[in-house]
Amino acid sequence: MSDVTALPRATRREWTGLAVIALPCLLYSMDLTVLNLAVPHLSADLKPSSSQLLWIVDIYGFLLAGSLITMGTLGDRIGRRRLLLIGAVAFGMASVFAAFSTSAEMLIIARALLGIAAATLAPSTLSLIRNMFLDPKERTVAIGVWIASFSAGGAIGPLVGGILLSYFWWGSVFLVAVPVMVALLVLAPMVLPEYRDPEAGRLDILSAALSLVPVLSVIYGIKRIAEYGLGREAAFSIVFGLAVGAAFALRQQRLRNPLIDLGLFRSRAFSASLVVNVLGFFVAFGSFLFTAQYLQLVLGMGPFEAGLWTVPSAFAFIAGSTLTPIVAARVRPAYVMAAGLALAATGFLVLTRVGGQADLAVIVTGYSVFSLGLAPAFTLATDIIVGTVEPEQAGAASGIAETSSELGGALGIAVLGSIITAVYRSGMTGVVADGVAVQQIDAAQDTLGGAVAVAMALPDELGSDLLDKAREAFALAFQTAAGICALVALAAAILAGILLQSVSAGAGQQPMNASTPLSPDL
Repeated sequence: MSDVTALPRATRREWTGLAVIALPCLLYSMDLTVLNLAVPHLSADLKPSSSQLLWIVDIYGFLLAGSLITMGTLGDRIGRRRLLLIGAVAFGMASVFAAFSTSAEMLIIARALLGIAAATLAPSTLSLIRNMFLDPKERTVAIGVWIASFSAGGAIGPLVGGILLSYFWWGSVFLVAVPVMVALLVLAPMVLPEYRDPEAGRLDILSAALSLVPVLSVIYGIKRIAEYGLGREAAFSIVFGLAVGAAFALRQQRLRNPLIDLGLFRSRAFSASLVVNVLGFFVAFGSFLFTAQYLQLVLGMGPFEAGLWTVPSAFAFIAGSTLTPIVAARVRPAYVMAAGLALAATGFLVLTRVGGQADLAVIVTGYSVFSLGLAPAFTLATDIIVGTVEPEQAGAASGIAETSSELGGALGIAVLGSIITAVYRSGMTGVVADGVAVQQIDAAQDTLGGAVAVAMALPDELGSDLLDKAREAFALAFQTAAGICALVALAAAILAGILLQSVSAGAGQQPMNASTPLSPDL
């Protein structure tokens, strides 16, 4: 009998625990989406400056991304369930703090605390799945559910947020977290066992700090490029982050108990899955950005209506995540991922057809097709990443996996956002209108949002002509970005098909001593 067939199968307790684990995952992605709806309301109440508003939106993602590796490793040391419960308490308290903020500064601090607390959730839940589901086939199913819960949260967020903002003040969108976290605190000790690495050394504080700086610095630099183009500040931030990252890697090689075992990256399956994950999130986050803009600024939808039209894509992603384990049980993950990414490329090619009479149908179809295709890539890449490592290293591997997702998303937003801006401005070059001030023309040529604002202030015919030209320019930019996404998705498909051949169908990627799994503390 092989090691794989000798591994214990999950019981009802593990499957019930998976349902509990899905709760913070839903909330994790909901919190990324509901704030966008609340921005106009909180802006009217708190009156933040443009810089403060930027930090209100961004600080959550910055500190979440920067803290993932440390939190994943901390769970290996103090216990994954314990870290999850600590994070749940912190997230609930920070949500109340955010909901009742009375100033922009207070809300920025609250959002920063939410980001740090959120960083405990994904690595803790994913590493618990690694230890609860030792059978590779069952683990793939569990990770598919785990990933689907994030997509469900992303779909639910705009709907719940829209309803709450229709009847309550802006802070109500944060209070949604409180009952979810209370339920987690009650149910988790009942159904989730505790896991920790009994041989883990003390947490190296300097390594934890060094791991935070590169991620924060690089992502900050990337976002600066997306907003203002390549400048001295953005370049310095990225170079500084890479330099600190190199210092971090050198320190890990010298420590007896490193924060991250760099030997993990010697595994071809581990490293290749990380690359595929980065590329997948690159196209996913970038496309979310320009699709949301198109629905609202070109088709004229409000945030809630635009959110409703993204629901089909969320269902497609959930379906893809759910079906992936069934297919992967019979077909090598390399082929499943390659086929899914090729399907995603097809969806992006559909999106290159925007600009006609059937715009909404094109967007909903393309969005749904690429979501269905990306789901297998995300599910199996995550499964391989956590399945490659020893069970006691699952927290660290989970933190690395989530950091790669955040980095890929930031790159996608920055690179594709910059391309969209450049193509739009090129399309608006030379646009003039009689009787329109130079400052208004400059604003319209800068962004589509600026063009919409200027058009609303102009006489009907003049405003309509300007808006038509701006929307035509943005449609061209949209088509260009969608075409680039198609090429990136196709490249990721080729990489997955070639580099992940060693992973067998239905067997996952097993660590060398998978037959001796880490014992839980019950």
